[in-house]
Amino acid sequence: MSEFYIIPAIDLIDGKCVRLTQGDYNQKKIYNENPVEVAKSFEDAGIKRLHLVDLDGAKAKTIVNWRVLEAISNQTNLTIDFGGGIRTDKDIETAFKHGASQITGGSIAVKNPELFNNWLKKYQSSKIILGADAKFGKIAINGWQESTETDVIDFIQNYSEKGIEYAICTDIEKDGMESGPSFKLYNDILERIPNLKLIASGGVSSLDDLEKLRKNGLYGAIVGKAIYEGSISLKDLAKF
Repeated sequence: MSEFYIIPAIDLIDGKCVRLTQGDYNQKKIYNENPVEVAKSFEDAGIKRLHLVDLDGAKAKTIVNWRVLEAISNQTNLTIDFGGGIRTDKDIETAFKHGASQITGGSIAVKNPELFNNWLKKYQSSKIILGADAKFGKIAINGWQESTETDVIDFIQNYSEKGIEYAICTDIEKDGMESGPSFKLYNDILERIPNLKLIASGGVSSLDDLEKLRKNGLYGAIVGKAIYEGSISLKDLAKF
């Protein structure tokens, strides 16, 4: 069976580790004042990768929390994919300069596909992850504040044809709800784009969810609230 990555998420507001429910900035819960400590605890549990999201950056449309990225990069060996507010050449250079191994681009891939495709060529597909955030099967952007009429599977397929290897697909309706991932959506994506390294995001609430995603051929799964609320323990993840 191919490798399956469990990727904890750290979402940042004001430099603190928070979680939103369904992307709503008004439904914010602070879990830890020190994201570096959180990242170290993940590494101590045997985790290899980290999904770091600059929610301030997503709102401001430019990177805000680069110092946290730099601190985690300097103090752990985690492979960090960084997203939130990456809109310009300067932003992507900032992310890589301060320790990102990969960047995740969502809104930019919708709003400025020419620039996103340039990044794909310049940095190569191993460094660029397509962020495909879906609400009722349609792409949502700008920190999920704005809906589009673009079908999520068509969107991913279009970029797959341009060379994208990795995609993170978040079902916004599931995010922070711990109600189980969007298995059908992910299966539909992989049926259409079988070679995609697809990473599930949103709704993971148990080890069973992770096992099912692995069996369904996903490359990995992002886990957030389930860790912070204790539904899945780091000890369990280490065994997994």
